[in-house]
Amino acid sequence: MRGNRLRALLPANAPTIGTHLFLNSATVVETIGQTGAFDYVEFVAEYAPFDLASLEDFCRAAELYDLGSMIKVDFEGRRYVAQRSIGAGFESVLFADCRSVEDVVSCVESVRADCPGSGGYYGVAARRNAMPNYGGTPAYVAALQDIVVVIMIEKASAVEALDKILQVPGIDMVQWGPADYAMSFGRPGETASDAVRSAEKGVIEKCIQAGVPPRAEIASPQDADYYLDLGVRHFCLGHDLFTLARVLGADGEKLRKLVQGL
Repeated sequence: MRGNRLRALLPANAPTIGTHLFLNSATVVETIGQTGAFDYVEFVAEYAPFDLASLEDFCRAAELYDLGSMIKVDFEGRRYVAQRSIGAGFESVLFADCRSVEDVVSCVESVRADCPGSGGYYGVAARRNAMPNYGGTPAYVAALQDIVVVIMIEKASAVEALDKILQVPGIDMVQWGPADYAMSFGRPGETASDAVRSAEKGVIEKCIQAGVPPRAEIASPQDADYYLDLGVRHFCLGHDLFTLARVLGADGEKLRKLVQGL
C-alpha cells in the first residue's frame, strides 16, 4: 500500500504547505503537482460538488506527483464521506464543525480500523486503497492508523472544551475557523475582530503546549509571518477559485482599460 506523505512529514517536525481546491479536477491537481511547491492538496468537499468516482481521480492525480491529499468533510454524514474518501485514496481528513469532546472522538473513530487496539469503525472494504486485495490485512489496518486526522476548532463550545479535546488520542493537527467561530458566539462577519483574533491566538498556544500542531489557513505568503512568530509550522495557502477571481479580475480590468482607448 502507498505510503502516507503527510504522515511521514509530521513526526519529522517538518513544515508542511498545502493549498485548497474547490475544483474537484484531476487536471487542477496535476497542475498543482507540476509546480513542485506543495506537500499536499486539500479538497474542500464541505463546500464543493463531487461524486465518488471523481474522488478516486483526484487521488490518482495527486499520487502521480507524490502529493499528499486531504479532504474537508461536512459534520453530517462525516463517517460515510470520510470512509469513502479514504477508500478513494485520501490520506488525511479534516473534520468540520465539531462542538464537543464526543464529536472529536467520533471523528477519530471514523477513520481507524474496526480492530482490537485501533478503536475504530472502519471495516474491511474492497476499495481503491485496498486493491488489488480485498482489505483487512495487517497492512490495511496500519494504513488506517496512519490516516492524518485534522480537527476544525471553530465553534464557541469547542473553544471552551479545547483542553479536553486536545487530550483525545489520534488528533494529528488542529485548524482554526474564524468565520464559524465569530458566528457561533453572535458576532457574524467579525473574523478580524480583537475577540476572534484573541481566541485564535489562545487556541494556537494551547495546541502547541499540548503537542498538537496547529495549521494556519492564509491568503498570501506575507500572512505567514504572524503565525510563524507564534510557532506555527503548517500552512494551507489560498483557494483555487479565489486565486482565479483575483488574478483574472485584475488582469481583465487592466486589459479592458487598454482596449477601451482604441
